[in-house]
Amino acid sequence: MWRVRRELAAFKILGALVCAGLGVFWWFDDDVRGVILAVPATVLLGAMGLRDLLVPVRLSADESGITVVHGFAGKRHVPWDAIWDVKVDVRRRWGLRSEMLEIDTGDALHIFSPHELGTSPTEVAAALRRRGT
Repeated sequence: MWRVRRELAAFKILGALVCAGLGVFWWFDDDVRGVILAVPATVLLGAMGLRDLLVPVRLSADESGITVVHGFAGKRHVPWDAIWDVKVDVRRRWGLRSEMLEIDTGDALHIFSPHELGTSPTEVAAALRRRGT
């Protein structure tokens, strides 16, 4: 079972609260541009934090297959025989290295970042390959 770290969810909620506070401050300061920036930031960070609280487990595996988050807070079970490929996409850009776990089920491509998994996608891919064989 791989999940979002609690600290990351807390930072998102805290960021939403800060943006909301700035929006209220700018509202009383009659700064319309500040409010226009603060409202979408509050909504976006709040929604991301809420998703992390409602569905912290983004990927889990058992004997019958894997369960992935589908949509905002839904779950979808995929049997092992429906999984076509499990790979890690590694990119290097501007001196930074990023990894994304890709699970191809034929009709959908499920992509997970290290932040969603709470660990390295390479480790998760290796564990899924061992479990799926």
